[in-house]
Amino acid sequence: MLSGDEYFCSSARLHGVVAYLPLPHPLSCVYNGGSQSVVRGPPVVAPLRVSAFLLLVIGLVYSELMNSDIPRGVANSRKLHMVHGLFVGIAIVGRILHRLGICDQVRFIRWFVACFLTRLNPVPPGLRVKDLKFSEVPVRVYEPTTVCDGLRRGLVYIHGGGWVLGSIDSVDEVCRYIAKKTDTTVVSVGYRLAPEHRYPVQLDDCETAMCHFLSVAEAEFSVDSRRVAVGGDSTGANMATALCQRLARREDGHLPFPCAQVLIYPALQMADFNLPSYQQNHAVPILFRGRMAFYFLQYLNGDMSVCQDVLEGNHVPTELRPQYREWLSTSNLPPECLARGFSEPPSPEYDGEIYHIIKAGLEPEVSPLLADDEVIQKTPPTFILTCEYDVLRDDGILYKKRLMDLEKDVTWQHVMDGFHGMIHYFNQGWLAFPSAVRVMDSVVNYVKTL
Repeated sequence: MLSGDEYFCSSARLHGVVAYLPLPHPLSCVYNGGSQSVVRGPPVVAPLRVSAFLLLVIGLVYSELMNSDIPRGVANSRKLHMVHGLFVGIAIVGRILHRLGICDQVRFIRWFVACFLTRLNPVPPGLRVKDLKFSEVPVRVYEPTTVCDGLRRGLVYIHGGGWVLGSIDSVDEVCRYIAKKTDTTVVSVGYRLAPEHRYPVQLDDCETAMCHFLSVAEAEFSVDSRRVAVGGDSTGANMATALCQRLARREDGHLPFPCAQVLIYPALQMADFNLPSYQQNHAVPILFRGRMAFYFLQYLNGDMSVCQDVLEGNHVPTELRPQYREWLSTSNLPPECLARGFSEPPSPEYDGEIYHIIKAGLEPEVSPLLADDEVIQKTPPTFILTCEYDVLRDDGILYKKRLMDLEKDVTWQHVMDGFHGMIHYFNQGWLAFPSAVRVMDSVVNYVKTL
C-alpha cells in the first residue's frame, strides 16, 4: 500500500494536469444538448450506472479520507473533516471526467468552487469595490468611503491556491474585512494561473500590479505610496516575499519600496520537504505534504515524474546542502516544534537530471527563504502568521529566524490550533471556520500599525 505522499505523487502522474482542454458549457459535463442524458439505453440501466458512479466516488473519497490525519488539537476538526471530504470528492469527480475526456480536472474544480462554494455578498456600507486593470493585470480595489484626514495606507494582496487555484473572488471577503476594519485601500491581484502559465508569469503579474499601484496611488486613490504594504496567504505569501526581494535587488529609486510584507502561512522553499512540520502534518488537511510538492512543480513546469524525488530531497546539489542546512536546520526552530516528534531523514542521493528539471525552484524568486543575507537585509518590516498543524509552519518560523538574525523588524503570530487554509472560506456561510476570525484579526491589528 502506498504512503500518502507516494499515493499523491503517483496519482498526480496518472491523473494530474497533462493537457489543458477547453471546459465545455457547465451542463455539458452531465448533459448533452441541454436536455438529452449522455447515458442512453433502457430506463433501468441509467440509474444503475449513476449508482455505480456514486459508489465509485464514495469509495475513492473514503480511501482518500483514510490517508488524512486530523490531530485532536486542531480547531473545528469535525468541520475540517467534512470540508476535506467535500474537496476530495470534487477532485475525484474532476479526475474521472478528465480521464473520460469530458472536461479538464483543474477547470472543473475551478468552475465548481466558483459556482457553488464561493459566495459574493453585497458590498457593505462604508466600502466601494471596483474591478479594474492595472497594465492589463485584473485587480479588485476596495476603498473605504469614510472621511480620512490626509492620505490612506494601502495593501496589495496576493491570493493563495498553489498557483493553480484561487482567484480574486476567493479572497473577496478577506480583502473586504481588512479594508473596512483598518481603513485601508486594498488591491487584490488576479494573476494568471498554472498550468496554463508557468513561473515567472505569476510573479511578473504581481510586480506589474504593484508597481502600477505605487505609481498612481496618490493621484487616483488618495493613498500614500510610502505606506503601501504587500501581502498574501500561502503561495500568495510566497510571491509577496519574492516580490519584495526582487524590488530590493533592483533598487531603481523611481518608486517607493513596500512599507511591509504581510505573510499568512507562507510557502517559502522547495529544498526540504522533510522539516519537522512536514513530517508531523504530512496528512493534515487542507494541505498534504505531497500536494505542496505538486503545487511547486505545477508552478515550475508541470513535470510530475520527479515528484517523489523532490520529496526525498534528491534534487538538491551536494555543494548547496551545507548552506541550506545552515538556514533550514532544526536547531533554528523553537524546541516546541519538535514536541510531536521528528526523525532525521535518510541522506538523499543527488540526481543531476532531477536538479536540471527543477533548478529554478531553488532560486530565491521561488524559494525566498534561500535568498542571500544581503537581499533579505533590504526587505521591509514583516508580519508572519504560522499555524501549528500546517506543513508550512517551519517555513515561516525559519524565515522569521533569518530576519531576526539580520536584526529586521518582525512580528510573529502563531496559531496553536490552526491549520493551513483557515481563512480560505472566511465569511462563506456554512463553509467558514469560526477560528479563522482570530487569524484575520491578527492581520488587521498589524495593518493598523503601518
